Amino acid sequence: MALKVKAVERLLKFTKDENDPGVYRYMMKPEMYSTLSQSKVIREAALRSGVSQGVMKACWDAAGEVIKAWATEGHAVALPGLGSMRFGLRSKSVEKVEDVKTGLIKSRRIIFTPSVDLKDELAATSIMITCYDRNGNEVKRVTSTSGEVEDNEENENENENSGSGSSTGSETENVMAPEISGTSLFTDSTQVTIQGPQGAEVRYTTDGSDPNAESTLYSEAITLSATTTIKAIAILDGETSEVASKTFTKSGESGGFDLGN
Repeated sequence: MALKVKAVERLLKFTKDENDPGVYRYMMKPEMYSTLSQSKVIREAALRSGVSQGVMKACWDAAGEVIKAWATEGHAVALPGLGSMRFGLRSKSVEKVEDVKTGLIKSRRIIFTPSVDLKDELAATSIMITCYDRNGNEVKRVTSTSGEVEDNEENENENENSGSGSSTGSETENVMAPEISGTSLFTDSTQVTIQGPQGAEVRYTTDGSDPNAESTLYSEAITLSATTTIKAIAILDGETSEVASKTFTKSGESGGFDLGN
């Protein structure tokens, strides 16, 4: 098994000047795999454990409620075989206590910390990079055997209270991925909103493909009447965020991109 990554040659512009010719750079990101629906995971877990799908779904739902309740109380909650999850925040730092206010909180975050076994497995997994030029032609392939795994917990601790020591503290990352909001399971139709970083333009797709600078520009809420996976990116000053993805499932239809029976 290998993690698949694609490096695509894209034109980047670092100013809003129409006369800026920009530069071409190869940008790497993981290839998006098919999204496994909840029903698919429950069905496979039931087969492996020997219990009925009904019992497995009841356990799945109960575990989800417990994890959500404990996490919102500030606990780091264990996820079986994977690691732990907790809620956190990203905020600016200030020098004076008089300046402490809720407005300093920039975002609320869900933080996943992988277990040692999971990190070791990921570190041992090879990575295959496929390179595409600006015309979409495959020009090169590179494969690695192993590598280091970023420590999520350490990075979050560094970033949660980033700032310059004043009420105008700055973020440490470049462009944050947009947030996709809406009712995941709906009956007739649902509206979806996408919120990107201030000043950024948001581009999105509804056909399962990764968005790029030519994808549809988000300007208003999106109305869905069928099961759809929305993917979005934020573009700010020539830099592109990671892809945000969320599947909205219409009741009675199969969710996401099910891999089959």
